[in-house]
This record gives sequence, C-alpha cells and structure tokens, in this order.
Amino acid sequence: METPSAKTDAPPGRSLGHIALHYQTPDEGPLAARLLTLLGFVETQDLTLPDGTHFYRFVVDARHRARGDGILYLSVVPEAQRKLVGAVREALRVGQADEHPAVADMRGHLANDPEYSFHIGVLVESLEELEARFLALEEVNRSDPALKGRLRITYNRALKSDADVEARLDASPIYSRVDRFAYGRNGVQAFLETDVLASGVLGESTFLEFDYVFPDRQSHVLSIVEWA
Repeated sequence: METPSAKTDAPPGRSLGHIALHYQTPDEGPLAARLLTLLGFVETQDLTLPDGTHFYRFVVDARHRARGDGILYLSVVPEAQRKLVGAVREALRVGQADEHPAVADMRGHLANDPEYSFHIGVLVESLEELEARFLALEEVNRSDPALKGRLRITYNRALKSDADVEARLDASPIYSRVDRFAYGRNGVQAFLETDVLASGVLGESTFLEFDYVFPDRQSHVLSIVEWA
C-alpha cells in the first residue's frame, strides 16, 4: 500500500469548529452573554427558545462571524445533566459536614492550577488587549452588582525568557506583579474561573484561559512544554 504524498494527497486543512458552553440557571443567560462579551467574544445570535431560555452564538472574533469555525454556543444546562450533577453532589455529600474528601482534594488542585482539569484556551494577538480586558474584569469582580465575587482570576508569567520579553513583562500592569509561571517561555496566560458558566465533574464552574505568545519566537509556551 502506497504512502499518500504529503503534497498531493494530504486531506484538506481543519480548524476547530465550535465549543458548547452552558450557563447555570435559566435566568442567567443574559449575564453569561454579557460576560462573554466582556471577554472579547462577538455575539452573532440571541435566539429565545420555546421554554423562554436564550441560545446564543458567539465567535472568537469578527473574522469568524460568517464562518463555521471559531464558534462558542451558549445555552442553559440541560435538565437531564442538571439532575445527574445533583445526584453526584448528593452522593458525595457536597457542602455537608461528611463531604467526601475527594471533593476538597479536587478543589485544592484546581485552586493551585487552573489547567489541572477541563478548560478552554483562547489565543489572543495583543498583549495590550489581554491586559486591558483582565484589568476591567478585576474591576467588575470588585464592583459589578451581578458579577462581584463570581470571577476568580489567575495569571501565569512566562518562564525566564529573553531580555525583551522580560522587560515588557516587568512593565506590565498585570505581569509585573505575578510570581506564578507558565509551563514554557515567551508567552503568558490569564485564567478566569466563573460559576456563571457550568462545567467540570461537579458542574460548579468553568475555566477559561487566554494566552498571548510573543511574536517571532519559535519556542514558546504553546509550542514546547517545560518545567521550571
């Protein structure tokens, strides 16, 4: 059997089409949509379903508006899933005095490392945009009546990188004060955990990761994983 030629017989290129996200309760659809907008996603559809809940279509940026990729769908947690998660939480006695120790253990790992379990990563092309959006989220978490206290933000600075990268991060309004490090060089990460969105083994929150990679670096946090 012949090996297909990489030049003539390679399959067409692919891209990541979409991710389906869920908001926790029927009344929080507009709040979840506002949060995605604050994160820079572009809303392209808000469909009211027969049960009164909202089904949204977002794209990662305006270039994807009419395409079939770069999409985030947003809808309420399905009823069967809500019942299943409720049964799991009841069996593990979540929030009770006799809560199963595995719950605290998992939460501890997630608190220490937002990448420990399921999360969604987005690559941004501008460090200035990332900084501006997350500084705004910090303020929202302090003062917005609907979102105050519901956003847990974590930053990872690049491992020791070249002098230009280090100088830029030392001047950053965010990363100059960060003493956590990514698993690689020449790039930074910003994480948002929020209970406005539901996912994970206990259905409690969703982790969103935003990455920036410095240009013209062949080796960076998203190309090669390193340990400090």
